[in-house]
Amino acid sequence: MANSASMSHSIAGRYAQAVFDIVSEEGGLDALAGQIEDLGAALNDSADLRALITSPLYTRDDQSRAIAALTAKMGLSATLANTLQLMARNRRLFVLPQLVARLRDLIAEARGEVTADVTSAVALSDEQQKRLTETLAAKSGKKVKLNARVDEGLIGGMIVKLGSQMIDSSIRSKLASLQNAMKEVG
Repeated sequence: MANSASMSHSIAGRYAQAVFDIVSEEGGLDALAGQIEDLGAALNDSADLRALITSPLYTRDDQSRAIAALTAKMGLSATLANTLQLMARNRRLFVLPQLVARLRDLIAEARGEVTADVTSAVALSDEQQKRLTETLAAKSGKKVKLNARVDEGLIGGMIVKLGSQMIDSSIRSKLASLQNAMKEVG
């Protein structure tokens, strides 16, 4: 399984790099970023789209027609639309989620951005998000985009993952540390 996941990332990486290079030369990174966000949202929201790209029951022609309709309806650029058509003809649509993720990474890198995954016990206010973004930007030296979600199981505090660094200031982890320390004493 790890081998097929690695192969999927490799395939997606090649398609993503080609799209990124072409769009970069044309100066359309901002438009591509918006289209990739829309495509990612469509993948998350549509079980039918996920089935289309993964099910062997759909023929190449079925996938190609569906992707043509999708790209036209979403108003995707010719470069992205043609790439998705090529992926459909080559039976490579199953790597679409990895393609979206890789294009997001390439665009963020080109813009000098980094994404911070923030998990908090309660939703952060706009002011808290702004302060956290500023603090992380000062720490990383890059423009920070927050990807916030709520996990009530944290009890309080938050977990911040920025690149390879993780800061866990949640009450749940502090209680777990205290519990481990008490086990060692007793």
